[in-house]
Amino acid sequence: MQRNTPQDATHRPRTIGRRNFLVTIGASAIALDMGLFNFASSLFAQVPKSAKKPVVHAVFVRPKGDRYWMGWPGTAYDIKARQADYVKTLTRAAEKFGINLVPNSEPLDDTAAVNTYLDRLKKDPPDGVVVTIMHIHHWANVYHFVKNRGDIPTVVYSPMGTSFLHNIKPIANAPRTFTASTQEVDWLAFALRMFRTMSDMKNTRICILQGDKTEDVKLDVIGTTLHYTPVKRFPEEFNKLETTDEMRAIADYYIKNARKTVEPTEKDVLDAAKNYVVCRRIMASENCHGIAIDCLPLVEKRLNPPPCLAFSRLRDEGVVASCQADWPAAISSRLTHLLLDRPGFMQNICVNTVNNTLIGSHCTCPTKLSGFDGPDEPFILRTHAESDLGVAVQVLWPVGEKVTVMKFADRGWERKPPSKKPGILASSIVLGSGRVVANVDSPPSGGCRTTVEVELDDIDDVRDLMALHHQLFIHGDHTGQLKAYAQLAGIEVRSI
Repeated sequence: MQRNTPQDATHRPRTIGRRNFLVTIGASAIALDMGLFNFASSLFAQVPKSAKKPVVHAVFVRPKGDRYWMGWPGTAYDIKARQADYVKTLTRAAEKFGINLVPNSEPLDDTAAVNTYLDRLKKDPPDGVVVTIMHIHHWANVYHFVKNRGDIPTVVYSPMGTSFLHNIKPIANAPRTFTASTQEVDWLAFALRMFRTMSDMKNTRICILQGDKTEDVKLDVIGTTLHYTPVKRFPEEFNKLETTDEMRAIADYYIKNARKTVEPTEKDVLDAAKNYVVCRRIMASENCHGIAIDCLPLVEKRLNPPPCLAFSRLRDEGVVASCQADWPAAISSRLTHLLLDRPGFMQNICVNTVNNTLIGSHCTCPTKLSGFDGPDEPFILRTHAESDLGVAVQVLWPVGEKVTVMKFADRGWERKPPSKKPGILASSIVLGSGRVVANVDSPPSGGCRTTVEVELDDIDDVRDLMALHHQLFIHGDHTGQLKAYAQLAGIEVRSI
């Protein structure tokens, strides 16, 4: 199926020529010379970065000695060279992801050696352990470690030639343990990325603008803090700001790079840029890594223009920005940013029962679908569909490519803050995959501005799907990575 090309909207079209726009708003020469939006973005307060470096141990299970005799991986297997490869790969990844790697060169060759190491962990437990099995006859030592290491997240790495299927099965479902049996040594870098992600999720703060109270709620399993702030803060901050050259540069970035502009006016685009600045300022002042706003009441009462474009830009920068104070969607976005290095599209779940497809529709969508360092997908500047106000970014998804569907599932779609009472929160995700088959235009269809139709894998009838609102569409198939992370982090995976 070919990409659907959106038609020109006939509802109050007001296209903007870039030259006329610049003359109208008087964007500064310095903003243009310094690269427009990139210049502007660099001036605003940044979200906090985690100062904590997670500690990860690397240990090796094998016999002592320099050479094997019989038994996999074989006599020709160079023990020292292979262990050096594993340590080198882990060291590079630790430097990249900001991890304090503690390698243990002495092998865990018997039960006594494993017990000595377990005693060390009890005194000073790390944030994670990578156990590399280097001989097929030493799996008993791995089982003993996994059974007795407590709740320390553990990756068991089994390079090709060190295991059969029956070796892996006994710990296939062990809590907080993921066994990676693969010939790909570079996979060890992803193992460290999972540990880094768990640490960052634990230290994440999301600013939820909702209601009239200020309070913090810490999620039990992943440890993220939801920092609730009165929603009136957003229009108050918006009304304080004057239009600046930096805001003009942001607006010009979108005028310049949009395939076209349909409904928005010049003022709409500038107000959208101001929304972005407000989001950045609130996050910085509250020491938060992301933001989620109970936005529809503000728009309905005309207290604030819709933040759709601002949210799109923040997501392109790797910053959480979620609509309707949906905290499960917010933490889902944070996970995809950290683990997959790309944004997700939070959308309203619809189905096409004629085509047996899933349709996701929302008025804010990131443009850097293939990764934060990747190119923008084609986009059109539109209004927020429900109100016909502000600026929304209609993103055209690449037809025919794979997509992952994912969201933390405990409470579905709620504006209500989670209870502070003890309970299990953020303990499961829904997960699925499919293929983009079409972009749907609005109008003639109803719904939100970015609307993507997906043919799901292994789903006989879309009417049987879990009705979980605001799921994320993530460009590419990342189900394997998310399953590995969930098992390591103690999160249940459920089918969409």
